[in-house]
Amino acid sequence: MIRHNRLLVAFHLLSDAVLGISAFMIAYALRFHTGIIPITRGLPPVAQYVNLLPFVAVLVPLGFHLQGLYRLRRGRSRVDDFFAVFVGSILAVVFGIVVTSYVQIYFANEVQRQTGAFQVSQPVWAIFLMLNVVLTYSSRELMREVLERRWRAGIGLKRVLIAGSGELGRLVADKILEHRELGYQIVGFVDDRARGDHLGYRGLPLLGTIDEAADITTRESIDHLYVALPPEEHLRMIELLDATSRVIVDVKVVPDLLQVIALRARIEDLDGVPVINVNDVPLQGVNAAIKRLIDVAISSVALFFLALPLGLVALLVKLTSKGPVFYRQERMGLDGKSFSIVKFRSMNDDAERESGPVWAVPRDPRVTPMGRFLRRSNLDEMPQLWNVFRGDMSIVGPRPERPHFVEQFRHRFPQYMLRHKVKAGLTGWAQVNGWRGNTPLEKRIEYDLYYIENWSVRLDLKIMWLTVLRGFFHKHAY
Repeated sequence: MIRHNRLLVAFHLLSDAVLGISAFMIAYALRFHTGIIPITRGLPPVAQYVNLLPFVAVLVPLGFHLQGLYRLRRGRSRVDDFFAVFVGSILAVVFGIVVTSYVQIYFANEVQRQTGAFQVSQPVWAIFLMLNVVLTYSSRELMREVLERRWRAGIGLKRVLIAGSGELGRLVADKILEHRELGYQIVGFVDDRARGDHLGYRGLPLLGTIDEAADITTRESIDHLYVALPPEEHLRMIELLDATSRVIVDVKVVPDLLQVIALRARIEDLDGVPVINVNDVPLQGVNAAIKRLIDVAISSVALFFLALPLGLVALLVKLTSKGPVFYRQERMGLDGKSFSIVKFRSMNDDAERESGPVWAVPRDPRVTPMGRFLRRSNLDEMPQLWNVFRGDMSIVGPRPERPHFVEQFRHRFPQYMLRHKVKAGLTGWAQVNGWRGNTPLEKRIEYDLYYIENWSVRLDLKIMWLTVLRGFFHKHAY
């Protein structure tokens, strides 16, 4: 199996380099030999671009390596693959522009400077970016289709053993059985209940106890061991991890996110004394600055281009019901600080005068006819682009809640306040996965904490894209 993975990585490396070279030369041809873009500074010789092909052949795999595309895992979704290819290609172009400009300025001789031997046309880089994304992503999709057909035929399956047949272990089994295209075959469970109960789950047998897991792993040629034990069995988990460290198996621990440390722990140094920060988040320092730049760029562009449509919505709100166009409401954001959120008014004016703060319900009589459409389509949230531009919110993050409800939730759910370690968002990981509105709060917290712990620019881009695909007319928006 390891040899198979190495061959697959080698194939991707080679194909990415070849497709990158092809995209570069096609971009040159489209730029200078089709007449689509007028030539204003003369026609550069093809040899000038051919000489850069070895450089391009390194650039593309480098950008993809930084995005983790050569760390093969079967659970990666198509959306993950696309954004990894997209961001990796952007990195390759950025590196290419920086390096060629640097060489042209500092290392080229006078003749090379005059002839522009190291110059690459900016339109060529732009065309190359688009072509490289299309070609390399298509290559990966073709390989995915080939592999998935093999797996459906029972060829090349990875054998899985699940430690724990309780609720968490059964959830893991359900997910694997629902996604047979991942190429996993569940061999069975190990659980201490096997001493007196030999019944399994969904036809999957209990093969033995936790103490027998290492022997079963070797005997059954297990590739992946999923440890799905409840938190109260943490000592058994430690014993299991110690026992399986002596056999060749890929061990994956499945935590119950609401009963264990919710965020990534990080070791800090206090004058030589190691200290564990159990609530560390990656969205700090430079990462926070990058996210803020993206927020300002997207919100400013969106406000400019959506000014006319939003103005039309405001007019319809004004004409169809009495009251102000905009509705302001106090919400809790970063570090627990309150701010005023802006929305198009979708309910009757003073809708909470008698009831006080309450959740909206299906067919809520307080919602106006126009407001019902706005809430179903999420158009009532669009003025929050102004909150994003101001810095109260971000494009992506946990949805902000009202202080009244925060006070209730913080006592019922110990990890709830960890959501406020990042800015609230216009959209979020919980929302694009269906956990919004009147849905179980536990699941929303779980998805919000996953986002906070695993934040990256690529994850933000993925959520934005999924918002476009899934975020409108959500069944829980009312």
